[in-house]
Amino acid sequence: MITYRQVDKTDLPLYDCIPMEVFVTSCFKIQKIDRGLGGFTLIETPVKPYRKDFRAGEDGAACWEKQFDLANWAFFMAFDGERPVGGAAVASRTPGVHMLAGREDLAVLWDIRVEDGYKRQGVGQKLFEMAAGWAKGQGLSQMKIECQNNNVPAVKFYHKQGAVLSMIDEYAYYNEPEYRCEVQLIWYLDL
Repeated sequence: MITYRQVDKTDLPLYDCIPMEVFVTSCFKIQKIDRGLGGFTLIETPVKPYRKDFRAGEDGAACWEKQFDLANWAFFMAFDGERPVGGAAVASRTPGVHMLAGREDLAVLWDIRVEDGYKRQGVGQKLFEMAAGWAKGQGLSQMKIECQNNNVPAVKFYHKQGAVLSMIDEYAYYNEPEYRCEVQLIWYLDL
């Protein structure tokens, strides 16, 4: 039986035990109509399968406090017994978090992850609802979400949650050679 609870920053080392991986079998290619003036179409395209570890090269959740003041953040976890199997982090009103764009009414879904064996069982759905509910309870009007075009399950998940794709940045990762081919997708969810 899966249980859910809000946790605090002292639980971030436990949060880090949850893998943050996706098995990539397709990506959304961006097709520009009339060089973008006529809009864009996202076309799901098969790719040679590979596993992407979103934590690769990162220090992990336990180090977020070294970068940011976490006073206006919330953390949620899913447990199978005592084993952590999912987590979500949401940030608001934090200087230095560029995704917040200086807005006092905006939250950012900083992180959401579910262990492979627990995906497509409603764990991510419940964590997302908890994060959005917390943000709404803080009087915030929107939640901003970032993902990449090669995380097709995330793209479909955020769309299913009612988020609106609002930005496509083909050059967001240009200075990171390993990720240069990825496209940043920014979603907004009205709370």
